[in-house]
Amino acid sequence: MGQFMVFTDVSIVNLALPSIQDGLGMSDVSLNYIVTAYATVLGGFLLLGGRLADTFGRRRMIQIGFTIFAVASLTSGLAESGTMLIASRAFQGFGAAMITPAALAILTNTFADGPERNKALGVWGSLSGIASIVGVILGGVFADSIGWEWIFWINVPIGLGAALLAPRILPESRAEQRGQFDTLGAATLTASLLLLIFTLGEATTVGWDTFRTIGSLVGVVLLLTAFLVIEAKVKSPMMPLRIFRLKTMRVANFSAVLVFGTFSALFFFASLFMQDVFGYSPLKAGFAYVPLAFSVAAGAGIASGLVAKVAARSVVAMGLVLTVTGLVLLWRAPAGGSYVVDLLGPFILLGLGCGMVFVTLQIAAFVGVSDEEAGLGAGLINTSQEAGGALGLAVVATIAYNGMGAELAAANGDPNLVTKAYEAANHDAFLSGAALGLVALLVVVFLMPRGKPATATPSPATQQDQEPAAQAVLAADTDR
Repeated sequence: MGQFMVFTDVSIVNLALPSIQDGLGMSDVSLNYIVTAYATVLGGFLLLGGRLADTFGRRRMIQIGFTIFAVASLTSGLAESGTMLIASRAFQGFGAAMITPAALAILTNTFADGPERNKALGVWGSLSGIASIVGVILGGVFADSIGWEWIFWINVPIGLGAALLAPRILPESRAEQRGQFDTLGAATLTASLLLLIFTLGEATTVGWDTFRTIGSLVGVVLLLTAFLVIEAKVKSPMMPLRIFRLKTMRVANFSAVLVFGTFSALFFFASLFMQDVFGYSPLKAGFAYVPLAFSVAAGAGIASGLVAKVAARSVVAMGLVLTVTGLVLLWRAPAGGSYVVDLLGPFILLGLGCGMVFVTLQIAAFVGVSDEEAGLGAGLINTSQEAGGALGLAVVATIAYNGMGAELAAANGDPNLVTKAYEAANHDAFLSGAALGLVALLVVVFLMPRGKPATATPSPATQQDQEPAAQAVLAADTDR
């Protein structure tokens, strides 16, 4: 429930933005912050949320997150100005950042490593993709019928109900050894992630070569450097640096940055492509995603079964091959084409690839991570996804929109020329996304261990002992 609600609200506002703009009288510039406020705060606080869950209790943090999310959803629907709505969306993102790592840590601690956990992560991974697509559909339906306010209000009974039910359903778990909370480390890391994700989201609008973008990126580097220095010195670090000795976890997180950059660009530009080039209404574009949603669920189910039998590297590679193939087919889709001929096949391939990759990277990200640090592991993989999505979309959008303004000006309002300009931009985006997916495929093939997934959770002794033990079970030829 938590994962579905969090990911639904990533995309549910997209098709409702015109209705929100009319209702609150917002400018085009401020409208963008309805989306970025949620995504920036969510990505920036995920690692903090994971560490708080490990320290103070995962069930407690998921209850707090659900409550914050529900209250922020209520105020979002009641907003009478753009400023109030943007602030409420930021608090929604904060609640989501408490829910996601706590929920994933509870899941990995509840189900034994092996087939049971793989099935549970299969459900989790499929919900990530399905919820994003359901969000698009619900946003269009609510905006066209009962009003945009209901895209937020629907979360209120769900969030409060989940917070009340949690003690009856979920076991409480936390790290057994709790040291002093690393406040300074938490502050510097969270500030760096907030600044990074916000800067990447703004780079497409303000430009990469501006003082604002360059200065912000320099600030990110300084904050991250300060964080590393702090973590190396404090007794109870927020992120023990030894965790990066785990090769499978390290490669899984790096791959997630590239993979989610690919998928973020896909979902963003596929929506625009169907509306600007194929002439679909927002609602029709939303329902066009339905086969993709079913394919995501199918891909997740396939992956959760395969990953216990073959190497995680092979499953991720298969998913990425399907993803790159689907993007290349979209790159070749012509303006005015047929949904069945030009879009349905690529969407099915992309959904299968998306589901396979989501699940397998989630499983790989926990290889060698002790139960003590499950929240940290969950925060890391989710942060990699959010940062990767922001980075991928920023890079692909920069490539796609390069020179588009001049083409639209030269079109002089001619509908055919305008459509061709949008077609070229979206084709560039799909090809760039395919290139990003190809880079991810190369990283997985050459860096991810070749062996089968571990069949037992390593004992929480020391990370120095966990790494060789996890690697020995995971792959006999890891270093080859």
